[in-house]
Amino acid sequence: MTVVDPETQTGWVPEAIEDETDEEMPLSLRLSIADTLTLGNATCGFMAVYFTTTGILTPYLQGSTESGMARHSAATAVILMLCAAVFDLFDGLVARKLRSSPMGAELDNLSDLISFGLAPAYFVLVYGMVADDAHQRVAAVGAIVVLLAVVLRLARFSCVTVKDGTFQGMPSPFGALTVVSIVLLELPFVATLLAILGTAWLMVSRVEYPKPRGPLAVAMLAWIVAAMGLLAAWAFDAPGGQLLLQTGCALQAVLGAVIPLFATARRVNNFRGNRREARAAQLP
Repeated sequence: MTVVDPETQTGWVPEAIEDETDEEMPLSLRLSIADTLTLGNATCGFMAVYFTTTGILTPYLQGSTESGMARHSAATAVILMLCAAVFDLFDGLVARKLRSSPMGAELDNLSDLISFGLAPAYFVLVYGMVADDAHQRVAAVGAIVVLLAVVLRLARFSCVTVKDGTFQGMPSPFGALTVVSIVLLELPFVATLLAILGTAWLMVSRVEYPKPRGPLAVAMLAWIVAAMGLLAAWAFDAPGGQLLLQTGCALQAVLGAVIPLFATARRVNNFRGNRREARAAQLP
């Protein structure tokens, strides 16, 4: 129905009638394939918290001495964090190949906060409650530091533009897996806490890390699959499973420490090369 204004003699259509003809879902509410993978990331992070609670914390509070269930639940929780990392890896690849919705970046940050912020921080907190030589309140502080480091890292990622192909600071999935690896190493409490705090610092540092693309993405995926196998061997008490897990966790922690050294050495070499070129340009 068209209504005519008697003064201007122009017609206008009421907005309510216009809107009745547009029943399509707004573009901002449509989920893409990449968004679905991102939601899988969030689901894995939540289930990691669930298994940490029901399989480790609750039996401990009830006075259970069954260590097998706690080992199975710890392995399941970490495997779920690894699955979340796989989802996080593929949602970026799919978004670049196909498309992502307007809310894709927000979904990614929120999901990463659950899987790589809350889940590993909660894992550290529970470790501080159940480990024999741990101090609960000190471990709680370490867990808060991990959570805040991921929050700050994700917020900075949304605001700061860095050169293509690199991250500024340790990526949150790599940081989360490094934190849980340090816990599973079963080092003395002080050494464990210091290593966790060092990982949190790396996540908010300006050290450059390469983005997982091409061969690096394949290598990362292979490492995740291998880590799942090590966790499964440990959970089912396979021969040498404990040693294999310790080796894998140590390698993860070493990679977390070595990659910044390579990045720093590369930056220093680039700086020296630029200085030599500048001096050569000034010579007659």
